[in-house]
Amino acid sequence: MKKLLKLLEEDCTLTTAQLASMAGMTEEEVEAAKRKYEEDKIILGYKAIVDWDRTDREAVTALIEVKVTPQRGEGFDRVAERIYQYDEVESVYLMSGAYDLTVIISGRTLKEVAQFVGERLSTLEDVTGTATHFILRKYKEKHLIFQKQEQQEREWIFS
Repeated sequence: MKKLLKLLEEDCTLTTAQLASMAGMTEEEVEAAKRKYEEDKIILGYKAIVDWDRTDREAVTALIEVKVTPQRGEGFDRVAERIYQYDEVESVYLMSGAYDLTVIISGRTLKEVAQFVGERLSTLEDVTGTATHFILRKYKEKHLIFQKQEQQEREWIFS
Protein backbone atom coordinates (compact mmCIF):
# COMPACT_ATOMS: atom_id res chain seq x y z
CA MET A 1 0.00 0.00 0.00
CA LYS A 2 2.92 2.38 0.64
CA LYS A 3 3.94 1.84 -2.98
CA LEU A 4 0.52 3.11 -4.09
CA LEU A 5 0.84 6.22 -1.92
CA LYS A 6 4.31 6.93 -3.32
CA LEU A 7 3.05 6.54 -6.89
CA LEU A 8 0.14 8.91 -6.23
CA GLU A 9 2.45 11.43 -4.60
CA GLU A 10 4.78 11.35 -7.60
CA ASP A 11 2.01 11.59 -10.23
CA CYS A 12 -1.64 11.74 -9.23
CA THR A 13 -2.69 11.80 -12.90
CA LEU A 14 -1.86 8.11 -13.40
CA THR A 15 -4.92 6.07 -14.33
CA THR A 16 -6.26 3.34 -12.07
CA ALA A 17 -5.00 0.76 -14.57
CA GLN A 18 -1.49 2.28 -14.56
CA LEU A 19 -1.44 2.45 -10.75
CA ALA A 20 -2.62 -1.16 -10.46
CA SER A 21 0.08 -2.38 -12.84
CA MET A 22 2.85 -0.39 -11.16
CA ALA A 23 1.79 -1.29 -7.60
CA GLY A 24 1.09 -4.98 -8.30
CA MET A 25 -2.58 -4.61 -7.38
CA THR A 26 -5.93 -5.02 -9.11
CA GLU A 27 -7.84 -1.95 -10.25
CA GLU A 28 -10.52 -2.69 -7.64
CA GLU A 29 -7.85 -2.81 -4.89
CA VAL A 30 -6.45 0.53 -6.07
CA GLU A 31 -9.90 2.20 -6.06
CA ALA A 32 -10.72 0.79 -2.60
CA ALA A 33 -7.33 1.85 -1.20
CA LYS A 34 -7.66 5.39 -2.61
CA ARG A 35 -11.15 5.74 -1.12
CA LYS A 36 -9.90 4.51 2.28
CA TYR A 37 -6.87 6.85 2.18
CA GLU A 38 -9.15 9.80 1.39
CA GLU A 39 -11.66 8.87 4.13
CA ASP A 40 -8.85 8.43 6.69
CA LYS A 41 -7.33 11.80 5.64
CA ILE A 42 -4.07 10.12 4.62
CA ILE A 43 -4.58 11.64 1.17
CA LEU A 44 -5.57 15.25 1.78
CA GLY A 45 -5.94 16.33 -1.84
CA TYR A 46 -4.47 16.25 -5.32
CA LYS A 47 -2.53 19.20 -6.66
CA ALA A 48 -0.61 20.25 -9.75
CA ILE A 49 2.81 21.88 -9.37
CA VAL A 50 2.78 24.96 -11.62
CA ASP A 51 5.82 26.89 -12.78
CA TRP A 52 4.22 30.32 -12.44
CA ASP A 53 7.35 31.99 -13.85
CA ARG A 54 6.34 30.61 -17.26
CA THR A 55 2.99 32.41 -17.12
CA ASP A 56 2.01 36.06 -17.12
CA ARG A 57 0.96 35.90 -13.45
CA GLU A 58 2.95 38.24 -11.25
CA ALA A 59 3.42 36.89 -7.73
CA VAL A 60 5.85 36.99 -4.85
CA THR A 61 6.44 34.07 -2.49
CA ALA A 62 8.01 34.56 0.92
CA LEU A 63 9.26 32.24 3.63
CA ILE A 64 8.72 33.82 7.02
CA GLU A 65 10.41 32.55 10.15
CA VAL A 66 8.26 33.25 13.21
CA LYS A 67 9.21 33.26 16.91
CA VAL A 68 6.25 32.39 19.12
CA THR A 69 5.48 32.17 22.82
CA PRO A 70 4.05 28.66 23.28
CA GLN A 71 0.83 28.37 25.29
CA ARG A 72 0.46 26.12 28.33
CA GLY A 73 -1.24 22.88 27.34
CA GLU A 74 -1.41 23.85 23.66
CA GLY A 75 2.21 24.48 22.74
CA PHE A 76 2.45 26.09 19.32
CA ASP A 77 -0.78 24.64 17.94
CA ARG A 78 -3.12 27.53 18.76
CA VAL A 79 -0.99 30.22 17.16
CA ALA A 80 -0.24 27.98 14.15
CA GLU A 81 -3.99 27.50 13.67
CA ARG A 82 -4.55 31.27 13.77
CA ILE A 83 -1.83 31.81 11.19
CA TYR A 84 -2.95 29.15 8.72
CA GLN A 85 -6.47 30.63 8.62
CA TYR A 86 -5.21 33.58 6.52
CA ASP A 87 -5.85 33.17 2.78
CA GLU A 88 -2.32 34.32 1.89
CA VAL A 89 -0.76 31.46 3.88
CA GLU A 90 0.15 28.43 1.79
CA SER A 91 2.00 26.39 4.42
CA VAL A 92 2.90 26.46 8.12
CA TYR A 93 5.54 24.21 9.71
CA LEU A 94 6.73 23.77 13.30
CA MET A 95 10.53 23.94 13.18
CA SER A 96 13.54 23.32 15.35
CA GLY A 97 16.20 26.02 15.64
CA ALA A 98 16.13 29.75 16.27
CA TYR A 99 12.54 30.21 15.03
CA ASP A 100 9.49 28.17 15.95
CA LEU A 101 7.32 28.32 12.84
CA THR A 102 8.00 28.68 9.14
CA VAL A 103 5.16 30.30 7.20
CA ILE A 104 5.07 30.35 3.40
CA ILE A 105 2.86 32.98 1.81
CA SER A 106 2.17 34.39 -1.63
CA GLY A 107 1.11 37.86 -2.66
CA ARG A 108 0.94 39.95 -5.79
CA THR A 109 3.74 42.34 -4.77
CA LEU A 110 6.54 42.76 -2.23
CA LYS A 111 4.47 45.51 -0.64
CA GLU A 112 1.47 43.18 -0.20
CA VAL A 113 3.65 40.56 1.52
CA ALA A 114 5.29 43.22 3.70
CA GLN A 115 1.87 44.52 4.74
CA PHE A 116 0.73 41.01 5.68
CA VAL A 117 3.81 40.51 7.87
CA GLY A 118 3.69 43.99 9.43
CA GLU A 119 -0.05 44.36 9.94
CA ARG A 120 -1.39 40.85 10.45
CA LEU A 121 1.32 38.33 11.34
CA SER A 122 3.66 40.28 13.60
CA THR A 123 0.76 41.85 15.50
CA LEU A 124 -0.55 38.51 16.79
CA GLU A 125 -0.16 38.51 20.57
CA ASP A 126 1.92 35.30 20.74
CA VAL A 127 4.31 36.32 17.92
CA THR A 128 7.56 37.73 19.33
CA GLY A 129 9.59 38.09 16.14
CA THR A 130 9.73 37.44 12.40
CA ALA A 131 12.32 37.19 9.63
CA THR A 132 11.10 37.37 6.04
CA HIS A 133 12.92 35.78 3.11
CA PHE A 134 11.67 36.31 -0.44
CA ILE A 135 11.96 33.41 -2.85
CA LEU A 136 13.78 34.73 -5.89
CA ARG A 137 13.77 31.58 -8.02
CA LYS A 138 12.56 28.01 -7.66
CA TYR A 139 14.88 25.27 -8.83
CA LYS A 140 13.12 22.18 -7.48
CA GLU A 141 9.86 21.54 -5.62
CA LYS A 142 8.29 18.23 -4.55
CA HIS A 143 10.98 16.32 -6.52
CA LEU A 144 10.19 18.26 -9.71
CA ILE A 145 12.90 20.34 -11.36
CA PHE A 146 11.91 23.70 -12.79
CA GLN A 147 13.48 24.02 -16.23
CA LYS A 148 15.38 27.12 -17.26
CA GLN A 149 13.53 29.35 -19.66
CA GLU A 150 15.31 29.84 -22.95
CA GLN A 151 16.71 33.30 -23.29
CA GLN A 152 14.97 35.14 -26.06
CA GLU A 153 17.34 36.79 -28.46
CA ARG A 154 16.70 40.47 -28.88
CA GLU A 155 17.38 42.42 -31.97
CA TRP A 156 18.80 45.84 -31.30
CA ILE A 157 18.23 48.56 -33.87
CA PHE A 158 20.23 51.76 -33.58
CA SER A 159 19.44 54.73 -35.74
